[in-house]
Amino acid sequence: MSVRIRVPRDTTAIACGADEVVERIAGEAAHRDIEVEIIRNGSRGLCFLEPLVEVETDAGRIGFGPVEVDDIAALFEAGFPRACSHPLALGPVDQIDWLRKQQRFCFSRNGIIDPLDLQDYQAHGGWRGLERALEMQPAGIVQCVTDSGLRGRGGAAFPCGIKWKTVLDQESSRKFIVCNADEGDSGTFSDRMAMEGDPYRLIEGMLIAAIAVGANRGYIYLRSEYPLTRSILVEAIERARAAGWLGTNIRESGYNFDIELRIGAGAYICGEETSLLESLEGRRGQVRFKPPLPAIKGLFGQPTVINNVITLASVPDILARGADWYRDLGMGRSRGTLPIQLGGNIKRGGLIELAFGVTLRELLYDYGGGTASGRPIRAVQVGGPLGAYLGESHFDTPVDYEAFAAIDAMLGHGGIVVFDDTVDMAEQARFAMEFCAIESCGKCTPCRIGSTRGVEVIDRIRSGTDAEANKHLLTSLCDTMLHGSLCALGGLTPMPVLSALKHFPEDFAAL
Repeated sequence: MSVRIRVPRDTTAIACGADEVVERIAGEAAHRDIEVEIIRNGSRGLCFLEPLVEVETDAGRIGFGPVEVDDIAALFEAGFPRACSHPLALGPVDQIDWLRKQQRFCFSRNGIIDPLDLQDYQAHGGWRGLERALEMQPAGIVQCVTDSGLRGRGGAAFPCGIKWKTVLDQESSRKFIVCNADEGDSGTFSDRMAMEGDPYRLIEGMLIAAIAVGANRGYIYLRSEYPLTRSILVEAIERARAAGWLGTNIRESGYNFDIELRIGAGAYICGEETSLLESLEGRRGQVRFKPPLPAIKGLFGQPTVINNVITLASVPDILARGADWYRDLGMGRSRGTLPIQLGGNIKRGGLIELAFGVTLRELLYDYGGGTASGRPIRAVQVGGPLGAYLGESHFDTPVDYEAFAAIDAMLGHGGIVVFDDTVDMAEQARFAMEFCAIESCGKCTPCRIGSTRGVEVIDRIRSGTDAEANKHLLTSLCDTMLHGSLCALGGLTPMPVLSALKHFPEDFAAL
């Protein structure tokens, strides 16, 4: 009888050598006349243990990691894939402390199922949210999402139900569902992991949204830097369509809905929803003026729901379990769970899904284990390249949208990038301005010109040229960008700059 072995087919795992590990395991098993079946699952998010090899046993899955090609022969000598006492043996995977303490809902199937197996998806609770939605009126679905308290996980945290209701209320024969999968913030990878490890969850979420607002066409706008995600989504959409979950008269429900995958061209600005729409329509990605809002006049001038991957992937569980269940998770106005991504100089990096309320300190030390370098953590940047830099005095801040706003910071997409005490925070502030100058769409002057001047002003401060006067000038420039920019790129670029000036002023002394 063959032994089932699971190795992630995930970008992170593959970058760590998962494909080579699979090849060596298969070769070693054949050489030893051991029958094995290797299944490529998604990643559980324990990036520091990738490639994570799991062996199915009667007592559950036993993990080994991080496994390198050179470890394979010794693993087999120690008894792998049967009972094995090799130092890389981790015991039952679901009992690994880092994973066991999480509240996994949006990522409940990641690492568990074969991502492209429809039967596996359904056996683990897939389509239950959609089945519930098909029993409801569209207004009831929208009300359920509204009552749950779900807010957009792309960064703006706008209430999802309000956006959906606005589209539902529009009189139009054509409406669209657009999934913003242009995940471009530094230190973020939850969208990619969701799509690579559980793609039908996203499809199900888009289907529910379509039924709720009366849309019959959907688009996934995927960043070009995700080639593996692209291949998985293409196959998942094709399989879902062949099985009747997409297309005409879905599962004999009378609803018609199909999804098209579109690939971006590497522009950070296209993560902004109106720039994304411009790109989808075949034009240069530039920010649109508002109003009108995309919910009223969006893609091709029609009412459009635009949500990011995690927002849409959260919807099936809300429908299946009820609004009250979701609303009971979290704190304040931040309800449900947030996939938090730990990256940068961190010992145990990866994806952690928890209800809102956990503190930065718990994430950095209880989960992250401190820095990979072993030096003290000096700063973290939360919310991508436009997020504030926070020091030790803010580590007890709970992960909550309003709590972060109170300290002039933002949660954004949930990415946390860690820096030890060797970081130069003036250089990080300069990088924020430089990044904005490169990625600006060029439509508004404060962003286009202000970011370029910002780099020059920081350089003058660091050279000791009229340092105090230039610090005042930099603050004034940031104020202009904050209040005068057309979109969040220029409007948020001051956040990392001002936070670095405020919390780490010593780094702005002359070189």
